[in-house]
Amino acid sequence: MEHESSAILEELRSAYPDKFTSENRVFSHIHRGDVIFIASGCGEPQHLVNSLIAYVESHPKGFFDTEVIHLWSLGLAPYTNDKFRRNFRHNSFFLGDSTREAVNRGVADYSPISLSQIPRLFRRGVISIDVALIQVSAPDRHGYMSLGVSVDIVKAATENADIIIAQPNCHMPRIHGDSFIHISEIDYIMPFDEPVLEYRRGVGEDDGDVVSAIGRYVARLVQDGDTIQVGYGNVPNAIMANLGQRRHLGVHTELLSDGLVELMKAGVIDNSKKSIDRGKAVATFCMGRQETYEFLNDNPAVEFRTVDYTNNPLVIARHQNMVAINSALEIDLTGQATAESIGSRFYSGIGGHYDFMRGALLAPNGKTILAIPSTAAGGEISRIVPHISEGAGVTLNRGDVEYVVTEYGIAYLHGKNIRERAMDLIAIAHPKFRPWLIQEAKRRTLIYRDQAFIAGKRGEYPEELETHRTTRQGLEIVLRPVRISDEPVVKDFFYSLSDQSMYRRFMSVRKDMPHERLQEFVVIDYTREMVILASIRHGSSEEVVGLGQYGIDESTHTADVALAVKDEYHNQGIGTELLSYLTLLAKRQGLLGFTAEVLVENKPMLHLFEKMGFDLEKRIADDVYELKMLFREVPQRER
Repeated sequence: MEHESSAILEELRSAYPDKFTSENRVFSHIHRGDVIFIASGCGEPQHLVNSLIAYVESHPKGFFDTEVIHLWSLGLAPYTNDKFRRNFRHNSFFLGDSTREAVNRGVADYSPISLSQIPRLFRRGVISIDVALIQVSAPDRHGYMSLGVSVDIVKAATENADIIIAQPNCHMPRIHGDSFIHISEIDYIMPFDEPVLEYRRGVGEDDGDVVSAIGRYVARLVQDGDTIQVGYGNVPNAIMANLGQRRHLGVHTELLSDGLVELMKAGVIDNSKKSIDRGKAVATFCMGRQETYEFLNDNPAVEFRTVDYTNNPLVIARHQNMVAINSALEIDLTGQATAESIGSRFYSGIGGHYDFMRGALLAPNGKTILAIPSTAAGGEISRIVPHISEGAGVTLNRGDVEYVVTEYGIAYLHGKNIRERAMDLIAIAHPKFRPWLIQEAKRRTLIYRDQAFIAGKRGEYPEELETHRTTRQGLEIVLRPVRISDEPVVKDFFYSLSDQSMYRRFMSVRKDMPHERLQEFVVIDYTREMVILASIRHGSSEEVVGLGQYGIDESTHTADVALAVKDEYHNQGIGTELLSYLTLLAKRQGLLGFTAEVLVENKPMLHLFEKMGFDLEKRIADDVYELKMLFREVPQRER
């Protein structure tokens, strides 16, 4: 293959001799004040950049005050070195490790803009490009070369640059879509074969546990047939690793990552259900390993399109079941998030966050997911904060985010008021920061000033107790402990009960459930009591159809138990499943049994207790059965 590429290059050299010339002659076409565009990310033409720097070092007065435009420098950025400050001024649309320090020292620039809008800057002449340095694949026999792993804004830059300097590289994959450029469109050719930059990012053991937990939660939200977009980094890769059981997923994304390619290889992603570009995985650039590049090479199942197509919210919104999965540096208790700065320190950029989150919101049955670890700096800083840090840019506003996921769970914010948002986010913050967040939220009147809270292990949500059940009548329900953020759904549940059901549950004619009373059900010490909700999922919403609870009496080492089920769900086995699960949990705590009070006329509840196999004692007092139900070991013949 390399021999064939070399032969084609020689033929092109004969056909276009003026395009193959010395480096000195090529770079002599750069003049003082010019704007130089350099291709992005892993598509960065390393040899051209090194050659440019070598030219400047050998011709120190060759040109001055050029502006270097770059989407994101993943590898080389020598033009940010202080010794070249008279020659270059760097301007980036997205900051990487090699340019971040220069921008924050004020010796380089950052231009905040959504990626989908950058090609428009070139076409309208807001940014005029004098010279474009790009890397391409080896030419084919027709003289076409592919922009390879970086089409994004590179295509628009080549279409609007006065001079194009290209580095054909036999290691650059030939990728289908909008990536092709003909040799006739290129001014100068500087062939050089070198490994394409790879993006590898390892994780520590603790980080690995965190991102794996986030990945498992996000995977719950992705359904068969969804079209997905994911960002870069450890969290998206962990999410991909948890999607192995899904089927017929599609891809319309900005970045095609290693994780997505692995799902394509496994047949999980086949793009067969996409609303547009069916059968094609569509992206605009790739940052990955060599194995990923080999998979992409000349693969007709993959198309790279320009970023003003992939990231156009109107195009994204045409996908049914579009799921946008992104991350952030920080989110406040009202739902504002920043992905570009840590306080006033610029860190990355707007990128495609806004494009995809807004597009997915507009898509039929779309979802937006913000997946973030709960802490940073080795667990010393909470990423969920009372307010966005001073100086930070708000990348996503309060209306852009539906789901927020940390290693501690899922918060659904869409359509919720500030108080509900704050409580939902506090519930998935790191436990050691929750008391602080509660106090700060109270101080800012974001939540009730009398909001109760149980700190420490006693108040930590026991996720491991979440379980699924199918009743004997075939109803699928989720049984889970109550969360501190469940006050709205518990209120809705109680107010949905009939007057008779409310009276049977509380043995009182009182019908109101104010905040003060509801707190008794949602703010609990899980070591001394338990409240289990039975719910049914309706897409992104949850309907609570049953509630069971017990509170431990330490003097007898038993627990008082009570249940309620929505009237329209009576006789469907929900009460049986709730009581069976509460019994299991009570036995695990070593309790000896339950006590309960049941109205004499409440025959369905009495029957439920009688059929559970307890050693049951009952006595009547004032039209109320007082029940004592001891757990007994099931005889061998009954098992």
